[in-house]
Amino acid sequence: MTSDESQNQSTEYDSPWKEILKGHFKAFLAFFLMEAHDDIDWQRDPEFLDKELDRITREAESGNRRVDLLVKVWLRDGDELWVLIHVEVQGSRDPDFAERMYTCQHRAYDLHRKPVIGLAILADEEPGWRPSTFGYERWGSGMHYRFHAIKLLDYLEDLPALEQSGNPFAIVTLAHLTGKQTRNHPDVRYHEKRRITRSLYHRGFDRQQIIDLYRFIDWVLHLPEAADDQFWQELSNFEENQAMQYITSVERIGIRKGKAESLLQLLQERFGSVPESVKNRVSSATLEELTAWLGKIFKADSMQAVFQ
Repeated sequence: MTSDESQNQSTEYDSPWKEILKGHFKAFLAFFLMEAHDDIDWQRDPEFLDKELDRITREAESGNRRVDLLVKVWLRDGDELWVLIHVEVQGSRDPDFAERMYTCQHRAYDLHRKPVIGLAILADEEPGWRPSTFGYERWGSGMHYRFHAIKLLDYLEDLPALEQSGNPFAIVTLAHLTGKQTRNHPDVRYHEKRRITRSLYHRGFDRQQIIDLYRFIDWVLHLPEAADDQFWQELSNFEENQAMQYITSVERIGIRKGKAESLLQLLQERFGSVPESVKNRVSSATLEELTAWLGKIFKADSMQAVFQ
């Protein structure tokens, strides 16, 4: 796999992971780290520390970020705790990954004097790559850092559990793995996207959960425009039969609008002021175009390169 292919796979999934993590953080910990979930006082809303994370990564000169979240939570005993979440969506092993985890954790503590718990979601495709420690030792002195690492590939060993779970991140994991497996098989992807989407209506999710999960599914299992149009017609008919019109044509417009807003925000963050001509192009783009441009934004060296 080339470095460009690996980068394309990474950026394809970054935005949907960050969105679903922020929207359903409690369910995320309940699925991936129940011990942490049970210790937290959920009567107090978690606080996402975006500014603190930006400073930490800037101070640490930590490049090659994927999806990083720094979240403040409160424990049942009243103590404050920070949780560093790192989602690594990469097609090959990264020898610097464990060091980056340590660097972010160390800088967070150094700058803010807050205990930081590291949790990595390894969403790559190498079964043998499982970093979870970083350290060194010499002459009787050393350092050892350990973080919690979840390997998504392990869930392939028990797909029926994902199919039956009522936790939203069972769907997230299933959709992510399916996106990887069907990358070069559009017909299979169409069938799996239809099956996973329809399953949302039978798992006890509320309307907002279904909409949020569909946005993730739609992103990681995106289809060519003609197939996408057919999919939406089938889904509309299915919703009418189920008397559950959750993901309607209005919601589709909302999904497209959300991607357009994300793209404009990322363009401004990376390249500065966005010209009106670019804003107009983005506002009139199709879902397929928006998805393709978002997939390019982290490797492009200019705003113009995103749209080539």
